[in-house]
Amino acid sequence: MESISIQEVAPRDGLQIEDQFVPTEQKIDLINRLSDAGVDKIEVTSFVSPKAVPNLKDAEEVMMSINRKKDVTYTALIPNVQGAERAAICKADEVNLVVSVSETHNQKNVRRTVDESFRGFSDIASYLSGTDIAVNGTLATTFGCPFEGNIDEDRVLKLVDHYLELGVMGITLADTTGMANPKQVYKLCRKVLERWPNLPLTLHFHNTRGMGLANVIEGIHAGVRRFDASLGGLGGCPFAPGATGNICTEDLVHMLAFMDYEMRVDLDCLIGVSKYLETILGHEVAGQVIKAGKITDLHPV
Repeated sequence: MESISIQEVAPRDGLQIEDQFVPTEQKIDLINRLSDAGVDKIEVTSFVSPKAVPNLKDAEEVMMSINRKKDVTYTALIPNVQGAERAAICKADEVNLVVSVSETHNQKNVRRTVDESFRGFSDIASYLSGTDIAVNGTLATTFGCPFEGNIDEDRVLKLVDHYLELGVMGITLADTTGMANPKQVYKLCRKVLERWPNLPLTLHFHNTRGMGLANVIEGIHAGVRRFDASLGGLGGCPFAPGATGNICTEDLVHMLAFMDYEMRVDLDCLIGVSKYLETILGHEVAGQVIKAGKITDLHPV
């Protein structure tokens, strides 16, 4: 059975919309603990304007101060060439580009048309072409848009093609607002992998309607081996009414571990990191395993 890659997004996707600013040293400590837990990739931060995302105003300091492990990829979301410049200075292993498949959501999110976003990505790709920094291309609202509804699968394939023409190393299909269902996930992922069988494909699910982990299983059945998740289930989309957080990393790893899938992650260590996350946030997180325990945790009669 192939190994499953666990890609942690809480330090960026989760912390950016928390009500309070998490101190820099605590962010660094959290990321170091995640590295020690054995996740394969960590989205450390986002090189965007501090005015746009004040909770990540310490992006450079965090990226420059973490303890890096050779077998972990440290990535950052960037919106433009200025972000690429900052990522290069901080020696990020990878940058992540994001565009919505939905025109309406893209306008809400970045105030650009989809074509305008890709023209900007072309400039980023040109800037990074002489560096060792890999580029990942994310398609938000792949499985549905809260403003436009259903998303045409052929449009998704077209935008994957646009990304690959820019030379990206991997593609992420993101269910930004938790609208995906398992049957839909399997069908679209098969289409993508039949067309590009060697494509490093990641799935990014939210658990808005309780189908996140079921969607992971159908993604695996379709041939996907890389999944984003967020410690404690942190995250959400500010431009989607009612959207809740990402699928929870420790719940995902717990499920896959007891289904005998191979992963690098130490589940017990990860559960401990999630409990630490609660202490630095000052509130409970949405994860279930840290509340109920593992299914092997027995109790006295």
